[in-house]
Amino acid sequence: MTSHIGRRKFLATLGGAAAWPLAASAQQPAKVVGVLNLGPASAWSSRVAALRAGLRDLGWVEGKNIVIEFRWADNVDQLPRLAAELVRMNVDVIFAPSSTMVEPARQATKTIPIVFSNHADPVGIGHVASLARPGGNVTGLSMLLTDLAVKELEILTEAVPQAKRIGVVWNPTTPSHAPALRAIEDASEKLRVRLLLLPAPSANDFDGAFAAMVQERADAFLVVPSPLSTSYRSALAELALKHRLPAMYGHRDYVEAGGLMSYGADIDDLNRRTALYIDKILKGAKPADLPVEQASKYQLAINLKVAKALGIEIPPTLLARADEVIE
Repeated sequence: MTSHIGRRKFLATLGGAAAWPLAASAQQPAKVVGVLNLGPASAWSSRVAALRAGLRDLGWVEGKNIVIEFRWADNVDQLPRLAAELVRMNVDVIFAPSSTMVEPARQATKTIPIVFSNHADPVGIGHVASLARPGGNVTGLSMLLTDLAVKELEILTEAVPQAKRIGVVWNPTTPSHAPALRAIEDASEKLRVRLLLLPAPSANDFDGAFAAMVQERADAFLVVPSPLSTSYRSALAELALKHRLPAMYGHRDYVEAGGLMSYGADIDDLNRRTALYIDKILKGAKPADLPVEQASKYQLAINLKVAKALGIEIPPTLLARADEVIE
C-alpha cells in the first residue's frame, strides 16, 4: 500500500518537474536589441523598416519575443554616453550600423555582441581581425569604402569630363574616411584631377565647404558618405543646386533627396540582411565565429531632373549603365 502511494507521489512530482520547463519556455523574456545611431530618426526610416522586415521574416515580432531599444544621438559626442546606457541595460545585442557607431559601442563593451550593417572598412580600422574570422564581439556586413570612393571619382569624371578641380567633402569624425581619402588621392593622380579636400565634421561646416569650392572654382564635388552627410542629404543637394555644382554621392538616398548621382551599396538590403546576424546571435552564435559579409548589390543612380537644372548632359554610355534613372 505504502509503495503504491509513494509511486503516485513520485509520479506527481515528476509531472510537476516536467511541466516546469514548458511553463518557463512559454514565458521566456523577450530579447532586447539596442540600436545606436545618429539622428534625426526620420532620416533613417527606410533602413529601420528594412531591419524590422528582416527580423519579422525570421520570426522576431516586436512586443512579442523581441524589443528594440533605439538610442539616437544628436552628434557624435553623445554616442559614448548612449552606448554606455545600452550596456547598462544589458541588451542582448547592439546594432551599430557603421564605423562611427561601432567605435563607441566597442569602447563600452567587450562582451555584448555588436553587429554592423554597412561598415566601410572593418579590417582597416581594426574593428575585426579579419573578414573570415572577426575574432572579437563585433561582426556584420561591410562595403569597402576605399574601393567605392575611387569608383565614384571615376564615374564623376566620366559624367563631367571637363572637371579638373574636384571638391571632396569628408568627415574627420568618421573612422573610415582617412583610408578612403588616401585611396581618392592616389586615384586623382591617375585621373589627372586636382582635389580640394573639405573637412566637414558638422552640418554647420557645409556652408564653409561650398564657399571654399566657389572660391577655388571647383568644377564638381564628391561627398564621402557618413552618418552626418546622410542625415543632411537634402541640405547638401540644395547647396549643390544653389551653387550649380554637379556632385557624386555614396548611395541612392542622396539622389532621391535631390542629388545628381550616386554609386554605392544598397544600404536597405544590407540592413535587411543584418537581421540574419542578429537572429544567429540571439540563438547563441558568437560574433567571433560569424564571418563579415561584403555587400553584393551595388547601384548607380542618376537624377536627370537635377542634371537638366544644372545644364549637364549625362553621357549615354553612363545612362545605359545606371540601375536607376530619376526623370
